Amino acid sequence: QLQASGGGAVQAGGSLRLSCAASGHSFSRYNMAWFRQAPGKEREVVAAISRSGGLTYYADSVKGRSTISKDNAKKTVYLQMNSLKPEDTAVYYCAGRSVILTAPLHTHFSEYDNWGQGTLVTVSS
Repeated sequence: QLQASGGGAVQAGGSLRLSCAASGHSFSRYNMAWFRQAPGKEREVVAAISRSGGLTYYADSVKGRSTISKDNAKKTVYLQMNSLKPEDTAVYYCAGRSVILTAPLHTHFSEYDNWGQGTLVTVSS
């Protein structure tokens, strides 16, 4: 089970930190990712992180403005988003999948089988 939180309404240029808390005992074996979906658009990856936290991926649209991190002890993954833009407005979802140690990062929504409920981020200009 994944529980996302931290969304809200901010002005352009502001920051938000999204959190995704996991239940269960295998979080350390999960690659995790944040996706977002704006109205009328396909769900797209924002950032992904390997099970150990040592490997990360960012979509070009958020690169340099966002940081994904994973705390296996707290069973939580975070997405720090800075310099937010109106085009960042979307419902943000966390997702996870159990992988072997040498697995690559997965960046398509179809590759994840565990999803949080989504948290809405609204950025006004």
